[in-house]
Amino acid sequence: SFYASVESLFDPAIRGKPVVVASNNHGCAVARSKEAKALGIKMGAPIFELKPLVKSHGLIIRSSNYALYGDVSNRFMATLEELCPKVIPYSIDEAWCDLSTLGRGVDLPELGMDIKDTVQKWVGLPICVGFSTSLTLAKLANGAAKKYGKTQGVVDLTDPDRQTRLLAITPIEDIWGIGSRLAKRLREMKITTGLELRDADPAWIRQHFSVVVERTVLDLRGVASHELEEVPSAKQQILCSRSFGKPVSEKQHMLSAITEFATRAAEKLRQEDRIAGRLQAFLATSRFRDGPRYSNSATIPLPYSTNDTRVIIDAAIRVIESIWRDGFQFTKAGVMLNDFDLPEVYQEDLFGARHDMDKDRALMIVVDKINQLQGRRSVQFGRQAVKEKPWTMRQENLSPSYTTRWTDLPVAIA
Repeated sequence: SFYASVESLFDPAIRGKPVVVASNNHGCAVARSKEAKALGIKMGAPIFELKPLVKSHGLIIRSSNYALYGDVSNRFMATLEELCPKVIPYSIDEAWCDLSTLGRGVDLPELGMDIKDTVQKWVGLPICVGFSTSLTLAKLANGAAKKYGKTQGVVDLTDPDRQTRLLAITPIEDIWGIGSRLAKRLREMKITTGLELRDADPAWIRQHFSVVVERTVLDLRGVASHELEEVPSAKQQILCSRSFGKPVSEKQHMLSAITEFATRAAEKLRQEDRIAGRLQAFLATSRFRDGPRYSNSATIPLPYSTNDTRVIIDAAIRVIESIWRDGFQFTKAGVMLNDFDLPEVYQEDLFGARHDMDKDRALMIVVDKINQLQGRRSVQFGRQAVKEKPWTMRQENLSPSYTTRWTDLPVAIA
């Protein structure tokens, strides 16, 4: 419900009301407030099926505003780093805090309330805090803090007896890392609760399932076995793809869209401090619409490994032109980069295309810096700047970018 919470953060009028945040092009519900959940709205529910609830129950539907959500998430993480010695982000609205350096004299419930109140005051977000001796138990404690109102949003699950009592009433599928398929197999073996999983023989669990499930058993016993990467591993590929707001049947519109996707992929590549050697581009019609269907993709090597937007756009356009077919209503396209390398260790081909990599890199640094300071669309490439873009996403219920755009700042009238 993080997205829904952020929507109500800057719009007091919708607080306490059922709010749903829609996916790209208003396909389905990707976030729901607790009031929306109370109406029985399921995650992934098609938006068109929810339209009657707008009149009957005052349901509010908002378009996804990822710039706003990402910025509020960064503020949330920055606040945690002010309060905890070591913070490891886990998702856009969740983080692990390593408190091992604080010693044993810390009053954990008091610290939890301080964290909860400070995040509420500084960021405006309601959060829950769970403490324990392993990642799986801390996750379980956080879930209990959300579920049981008497906890006031903070649960200290470091006591073994409290762990046992909570595990005894926790269904097996509610344990972190146990999905529906695993839960079904475990239930067939008469393991139905978190407590029964904790008390199972780790060697037997490993034999019948995997070492990952064995680590979960050890975690439930308070033996920290799961580890999180403090530095995320480098990506092996970057995909930038989008379903269109309206079907695209003209090549010029498709090339405009693919230029946008290639530009974004190149920006992500530079953020990873990588260069790419191969590019794939694809396009496709919808499987759910009437009419002729066609989809295709092609992969080509780049003239040299690079993260230069100009080179990547040129390659993406060549691919699309080679697989384009007239007479179709395309609803999706995308660009994928792979075959990554580090810029500082890349060795050029003696007989390949010649270029000045230092000048290329300097130019892209300038472009990124301008777009970072002035807005991502301040410097654009030719086909990005066209006026007619029928392929852009449907965002008719988009809220302002309150924290990332000067023109969208709330104005207080005395």
